[in-house]
Amino acid sequence: MIIGICGGTGSGKTTVTKKVVERVGAENVLLIEQDSYYVDLVEISLEERRRVNFDHPDSVDFDSIAEHLTALRNGDPVEIPIYNFATHTREKEYLLVKPKPITILEGILIFSQPMIVELLDVKIFIDTPADIRLMRRIRRDLEERGRSLEQTLAQYENTIRPMHKKFVESSKDEADIIIPDGGDSEIVLEQISGLVRGKLFDDEKIHVTA
Repeated sequence: MIIGICGGTGSGKTTVTKKVVERVGAENVLLIEQDSYYVDLVEISLEERRRVNFDHPDSVDFDSIAEHLTALRNGDPVEIPIYNFATHTREKEYLLVKPKPITILEGILIFSQPMIVELLDVKIFIDTPADIRLMRRIRRDLEERGRSLEQTLAQYENTIRPMHKKFVESSKDEADIIIPDGGDSEIVLEQISGLVRGKLFDDEKIHVTA
């Protein structure tokens, strides 16, 4: 089973993913993040890299994502890129991962790409108010990605907000399940986890404890 979890920046995708993994067991789930597949910008200057619209689908190597999802479904290992968000380049090393019964693909733009949508067995959209998403984005950029408040706010105004309306919000119709309020709905989370556990039992691949 391949599950797609989509939603705007700071919507709570990672939180929902962690809660699902906790319920079904980390040994059963492989997590793949869209952010690992940003196009390598090593050939342009750092100043030019910072002006790139990272919230547009063209900034992501979706061909490689589709290729890797297909390989994992076929039981083959893949090499996931390691992206450096401070320099906007890919590291020379790769992360070698092997297939697991459940693959979760997480990202803001994954539902905007038909070739990715076709590979997803379950599509989940995290629907979170814009003000909460902005606060979470500011906190993450300052604490984890070495950016200033001014840089984050400029990016939000110039690219994040307009691209969210154009590509993320409009792709919500692709979802099979919509989780409101940033993934705080325990009932919906348990329904999703139950679906995953049922798939694991049906395939008789492993035993999952409640």
